[in-house]
Amino acid sequence: MENINVLLCCGAGMSSGFLAQKTRKAAKKQGVNASVEARSESEIPQYLDAIDILLLGPHYASLKEQMQEQAAPYSVPVEVIPQDIYGMLDGPGLLKFALEHIQA
Repeated sequence: MENINVLLCCGAGMSSGFLAQKTRKAAKKQGVNASVEARSESEIPQYLDAIDILLLGPHYASLKEQMQEQAAPYSVPVEVIPQDIYGMLDGPGLLKFALEHIQA
């Protein structure tokens, strides 16, 4: 598989950074070439032309429709990270979730 670029939208909090780090480790362990970064909501527009999927923290679920509108011209899917994956900082779970939605 080619390189995949995943962007997590967070409130610049620590948990999203840890989740991105754990997801990168899971990708490496599984042989998936993935770039996983966490950025604040205000930074999202500048990355839309370079990512394969935008994942929103559960606390940003209300912004999904707005983000989908911004991402539509780039054909970037936008999904809300399930609370259990986010809360447990489940890197392998987030990688699986992202891959499923990129290929959907």
